This record gives sequence, C-alpha cells and structure tokens, in this order.
Amino acid sequence: MNNQRRKFLQVGSMLGLGAALFPYELAARSLDRAKLSKFGLQLYSVKEEMAKDAAGTMRKLAGFGYKQFEGFDGGKGILWGMQPAECKSLLSDIGVDFISSHANVFKDLDAQAEQAAAVGMKYLICPYIGAQKSVDEWKKVADRFNAAGETLKSHGVKFAYHNHDYTFKMLEGQLPQDILMENTDADLVDFELDMYWAFVAGYDPLEYVARFPGRFKLCHVKDAEAAGANAHDRGVLLGSGEMAYADIIKKSKKYGMKYFVVEQERFVGTNPMEAAEKNAAYLAKLKV
Repeated sequence: MNNQRRKFLQVGSMLGLGAALFPYELAARSLDRAKLSKFGLQLYSVKEEMAKDAAGTMRKLAGFGYKQFEGFDGGKGILWGMQPAECKSLLSDIGVDFISSHANVFKDLDAQAEQAAAVGMKYLICPYIGAQKSVDEWKKVADRFNAAGETLKSHGVKFAYHNHDYTFKMLEGQLPQDILMENTDADLVDFELDMYWAFVAGYDPLEYVARFPGRFKLCHVKDAEAAGANAHDRGVLLGSGEMAYADIIKKSKKYGMKYFVVEQERFVGTNPMEAAEKNAAYLAKLKV
C-alpha cells in the first residue's frame, strides 16, 4: 500500500470515527447547556397578593412558569386557611408542587406536619432563629433542630433551616453556620442556603455548599447589586446583580442541591408580581 493511499484511509477512518462520535458530543454539549426544568417561588415574595387572594395569586404564579411553591405562615397557617384537600386540588389543577413552607417549628409542630404531609410537602423550614450570644447557645439551637427533625420524621416530612447573614458572622472564633452543620444529624436536619445572605456576608455560597455535600437540598435564589452600606438593601431582579447564577446552580447540583426557590424582598422600579414574572422568565432561559 502506498503512502498516499494509507494517508487517505487514515483520514477516512478519523472522519468516520468523528461522525460516529458527533451525536454523543452534541448530547454532552446539550447537557452542558441544559435549562433548569423546575424552579420555585417563596410566596413571601408576593405576600400582599397572597393575603388578598391566595388561590388566585398561586394560579397567576403558575402561569409565569413556577412549578414549585414554598409557603410561609401569613397568619392563616401554612395552607393559608385552606383545608389540605382544597389546597391539594388547587395545586393539581395548576400543575405545581408545594415543596416546603417556612413555619414556626417550635409551636404546634405535629399539627403543621400533618398539614404539610397531606399536601405533599417535603420540608418544614425554620426561617429565622436570631443571632445567639455564644457558641454554647448555638449548640443548643442545633439540639432543638435535631429534636424538631425527630418529630417531623415521624410524619414523613423533614426539617430544614434557612440562614440569614448572622450565621455567617464569626463568634468566639467560630462560624455559627459551621456549628449548626457540625452539630445536627444529617438524617434529621437539612439546610436551605439563602445564597444572597451568604454572599452579602462575604462568603462564596458555592464554596460553602461544596464544604458540606448533601446537606443543602434547597436554596433561595436572589440577586445582590454592588456593595452598598446596608447588606439588607441590595436585593434586585435576577440577572441584574453580581451573582453568577448559571454557574452557581449548575455546580451546586453536583453537591446535592435539588430545589431552587426564587425570593425577592426589595423592589426598585418594579412590584412583587412583576418581579416574580421577570425572575421566572430569567430562570426559564438560563442555561445551567
């Protein structure tokens, strides 16, 4: 076989191999560019509308593209005055899963757990515990979380804690969030990372999730504008701040993150429902 023919066959083989691999390369690239199929909204973001017409507001939000809701107790309980069967029927009708609710987990927990389980919630979440004065006090908080987790486990619901910035401020040489992570039972307690609060406290939320794989199953997706004097006053529409959510979402899933819940509490040049619609549109187009 002469050299020219040998080279021709080698090139042909390479082209053939390339053609065979091409569909797999496309598939791999499409996975890299996959969109987020489901995302949720913390209903506190539209609390005024929920207070006026909870069912009607949920229908509108479903129309924006939200497939998951996270509730809160707005004074009428975690189901907003609805009976579980009524709430479950509404959710089925609009195609939304009620994945979790913020709640007072230290009062009437069994009753709340029964309601949560009846509508298919996965979590009841402690939304706020307040800054503690010592490491020992934070360890006692961890014990309370474990106890709440035991109670919820018997109902088929899991406990989770949602952070603010105070758990990311050093105390007696330790980080309170670390204390909670290290002193709670992973079988009883998960965590919902508020990406915004970790970020404005000076921590990379993705790096923190990577430190504790499997412990953060939920997160609040909210953006922060450039640093200002008040960390509580930096919230903006998704995609208009400093947080690189395409990267954060894609990589955090590798560490066990399952639920991505939009929350917005500050509205400049917009209103809660308009912001909810724009944030849903942003996530629907985001390639993660």
